[in-house]
Amino acid sequence: MKKIFLLLGRIFYWIWKLFTTGCLVMTNLFILAIAIVVLTVFFEPDIKVPEGCALVVAPVGDIVEQRSAISPVSRIVNGFAGVPLPKETFLQDILDGINSAAEDNRIKIIVLSLAEMTNGSLDQYLSIGKALNRFKEAGKKIIAVDDTYNQGQYFLASYADEIYINPMGYVGIQGFAVYRLYMKDLIDKLAVNFHIFKVGSFKSATDPFLRNDMSEEEKVANRLWVTNLWELFCAEIAHNRGMKPDQINSFINSMPEYLRQSGGSTSQMAMDTQLVDGIMTRNEIEGYLSRIVGRSPDRTTFNSIHLSDYLRVITPSFTEGKESDNWIGLIVAQGNIIYGEKVPGQISSDHLCSLIRQARKNNKVKALILRIDSGGGSALASEQIRQELIMLQKSGKKLVVSMGSMAASGAYWISAPADRIYAAPSTLTGSIGIFGIIPTVEESISKIGIHSDGIKTTRMAGAGNPTVPFPPEFGETIQLSIEEGYKRFLTVVSEGRNIPMENVEKLARGRVWDGTTAKELGLVDDLGDMDDAIAAAAKLANVKNFSPLYIMEEESSGSQFLKRLGVEAVNLFQKYNLLGTQTIPFLTELQKNFDFAIFENDPGNIYAHSLLPEPGISF
Repeated sequence: MKKIFLLLGRIFYWIWKLFTTGCLVMTNLFILAIAIVVLTVFFEPDIKVPEGCALVVAPVGDIVEQRSAISPVSRIVNGFAGVPLPKETFLQDILDGINSAAEDNRIKIIVLSLAEMTNGSLDQYLSIGKALNRFKEAGKKIIAVDDTYNQGQYFLASYADEIYINPMGYVGIQGFAVYRLYMKDLIDKLAVNFHIFKVGSFKSATDPFLRNDMSEEEKVANRLWVTNLWELFCAEIAHNRGMKPDQINSFINSMPEYLRQSGGSTSQMAMDTQLVDGIMTRNEIEGYLSRIVGRSPDRTTFNSIHLSDYLRVITPSFTEGKESDNWIGLIVAQGNIIYGEKVPGQISSDHLCSLIRQARKNNKVKALILRIDSGGGSALASEQIRQELIMLQKSGKKLVVSMGSMAASGAYWISAPADRIYAAPSTLTGSIGIFGIIPTVEESISKIGIHSDGIKTTRMAGAGNPTVPFPPEFGETIQLSIEEGYKRFLTVVSEGRNIPMENVEKLARGRVWDGTTAKELGLVDDLGDMDDAIAAAAKLANVKNFSPLYIMEEESSGSQFLKRLGVEAVNLFQKYNLLGTQTIPFLTELQKNFDFAIFENDPGNIYAHSLLPEPGISF
């Protein structure tokens, strides 16, 4: 018996020893990592731009216009825990780097390496392409080098003077498609009753709950803008590559024949169809670039500086870099429009209204640009934001809206009163219509033996309880509210855009339009990007010497330090591949289709939202 106790004691001793040693090691590693990050923050290396070098532009992750709203502490903790964080590259950083390099005599060429870039919108790619063209106009060369190119990567690569591909590589252009998930059969099996209220024959946001396929009305609307965007995509590539747009469609539709003619080699097929200029291995590319710009000081690679390092030696746009009494304020609004307090990654009415008031009360702000990328959301939240924007205009300040990949439904509600609206040719806008959706589960729970019963004092009492049948009077009330809200939406558009009501009704009914068509219909004023919007705002405000400036929440110095610490921590973990990157495609698709439902919080259950995504241009 004594031996057993001794054995158990020895086992527990070693378990405790391993536990305490492990804790000590983990604590020391944690302290060491914090020390490294702090040193990175406070002791930045002296970065020098080599003479006659290449600027390597290699975006990582999604191209974004608003950095992910993750708390600094969460960034650090998630990094240590190995929890995946969004990989992203700020669009303005790319534009700043390219525009500065065009005027920097030390930069000889740009090397585009797009393998790590995942998602971006067509309007963002067009903006980057515009900057790349300015770089070439300065008499400098752009070279794109990668093993393979997906659709979005190749679109950007087409702006290069030369495109090279690996012998085993391929160009994955496939075309645009719009697919949505429909779940009527699933809902019927679950016996969930979705009570739907809407106005507009093209308002299809509720169709996934009512149908198993796409309606003919939605197919008609989608076919128009998808075709227009695809033609834009092909025309831009064809212009960049000295081809005809039909050659791209021929390449896709007859790919087996082209591949057969190229002996089964996808890289040779890309060469034969003029999509690329050469086939090289990575070593051959490095040698080629070295002959153009020379070797790096340590002789390990070609003479270059990475965009992330180059950004540290230039002044970023839209910041308080110089003194000016005339500011053009910039507010970026991206996500679903939700009612109430701030939610990361969404456009909350309270938060956005606060920023607009900040711009209105600042005497230095002469005009405001609202950069919006949203499919809409809460009708009440949209109206609150619109009212705040009208207050800004009444204070004598001009309002210009710059639309991103999408400014539809509630986002168009917000945009309509602007003094000027700019959209990209690829912007999806309109979707003038509203809906309401309330699910009840009284039949679902009865199937599993749960029943709801009770008493009520009026016909509509308990109407918000999802476990009891939906009162007809409540449904009629909501439908009448939806119809009144639709009329209000039409009035907002008619008055804001100075379009007769009968014409607005023809453009409405929930139909989505691409930017080019929207301009022809008068829903937007001009096609252009942020630079065009800034120029228009300055002209409207009658100011010549001005500085564009982001309007953001004021942060304490401590919060700013933690944010920077968090960013450096993430960079450190990503550099050494300590963050996970796996996603589940099906769940991602579900999130893309229905993330708006997570943030449903309109007090009246009335929504101005479009579920149309931009067609996939990255595969």
